Amino acid sequence: MRFTLMLGLGGYQDYLEIARVAEAAGWSALSVPDSIFFPRKTASQYPYADTEAVRQFLAVAPVIEPSVAIAGMAAVTSRIRFYPGVLKVPVRQPLLLAKSIASLAVMSGNRYALGAGISPWEEDFVYNGVPFEDRGTRMDECIEIIRGALTGDYFEYHGKHYDFGPMKLCPVPDQPVPILIGGHAKPALARAARIGDGWISANTDLDTLKSLIGQLDALRTEFGTRDTRSFEIHAFDANAKTIDDFKRLRDIGVTDICASAWNVYDATTGREEKLEGIRRFANEIIARLN
Repeated sequence: MRFTLMLGLGGYQDYLEIARVAEAAGWSALSVPDSIFFPRKTASQYPYADTEAVRQFLAVAPVIEPSVAIAGMAAVTSRIRFYPGVLKVPVRQPLLLAKSIASLAVMSGNRYALGAGISPWEEDFVYNGVPFEDRGTRMDECIEIIRGALTGDYFEYHGKHYDFGPMKLCPVPDQPVPILIGGHAKPALARAARIGDGWISANTDLDTLKSLIGQLDALRTEFGTRDTRSFEIHAFDANAKTIDDFKRLRDIGVTDICASAWNVYDATTGREEKLEGIRRFANEIIARLN
């Protein structure tokens, strides 16, 4: 069973030491948050928690661009994997994003995966000149472009939102970059089942996860992808605390458990407390399940 350490928002000053300690302690991956900017006003609703509480936290939470944070942490480690959890893909230009992904994968030695999602905040789209209404189809095209560009062969694309002639990226990684789709909505689950190499959950509970994984299994069967490629399921259940709790997650099909080793919503948590939490979780949970 693999465990991903969720870094949460803020605390970027500790990232490099956290990465070194997490790798030494036996964590499998680090998940980095994404937030481009904070709009003063929004009519959007956050789907996984109280919107106002989330906004109050985001208003003061410093967030480093995920590609920069991951590059820094990859430079001081050699084994642990990294992925954004999740990156707001359709608000970014896909060829520029593909170049960043290729560079991270090459420089890290194939330790990068793309956690891909659609932002719930309309302003993320509008302020970047991207229509909010087209976010679903734009997301699909972005993923197609990223996959095509990462082959390293000449690639062209002619879609609804993007249109360009033959081009190629160099360098590209010598292994495919896994694309993990985030989201609980039916379109997100269908996208993960149809074109993803895995799925990432938001914070939820065991029963909800069991239902969502069941839907994913059915959709993968429907799309004919269940037996054609491996599929990772990254899940976060904040209620899971004990060995038995994590075993139950494993038993419903979770391949990668996302967990926090400290209260990521407490900005006063010091570096040593974080590092001690990382080591303690590894000793008490990870070592006993692997």
